[in-house]
Amino acid sequence: MERFGLSPLIRFTLLALYVALVLPLPVLAPEPLRPWMVAGLLTGLVLVLGLLSEQVETDAAGLRVRYPGWIRWLLRRSWSMEWADIRGLVPVGTSQGGTVYYLKAADCRHQLLPQRIERFDLFLKLLSERSSVSTKGIGRLTPPWTYQVLASLAALMVVGELASGLAMSQGWISLPAGYPG
Repeated sequence: MERFGLSPLIRFTLLALYVALVLPLPVLAPEPLRPWMVAGLLTGLVLVLGLLSEQVETDAAGLRVRYPGWIRWLLRRSWSMEWADIRGLVPVGTSQGGTVYYLKAADCRHQLLPQRIERFDLFLKLLSERSSVSTKGIGRLTPPWTYQVLASLAALMVVGELASGLAMSQGWISLPAGYPG
């Protein structure tokens, strides 16, 4: 059995973006709301980690897309398809100019082909070998440089927020008068 998780670059980028966007919120929130804000942000982090833990599993019988047991009870979206049931790939253009593909099953079901997984080339090879579907011309949904740029920007945001927090704690800068901070 082969197991494919979300690409580490994509996982890191989305986690870094979440942290960059929510890190300053407890500091900026009014004092009575800070504990609630921290609790909400930690809950959100667990949910984001859960969403980013989706896995694609392949074996001799077919493929399954599902979440690990620790979050599966909450995120029930999963599906499976036997290799013999796969009849084709249906390309669909996206509004951003990319192409997503749907696996078409014998029973006319359509399931989104996972295109953001690690070892995507191996996954396509297995799909092509075990089903009668040609995977020539199929690529990742977005090129890696887009996630690299977004990860860099998120990391810069976190560094800037931490530097601002340090500057405020040292008294080098302060919030405007009357601001609840």
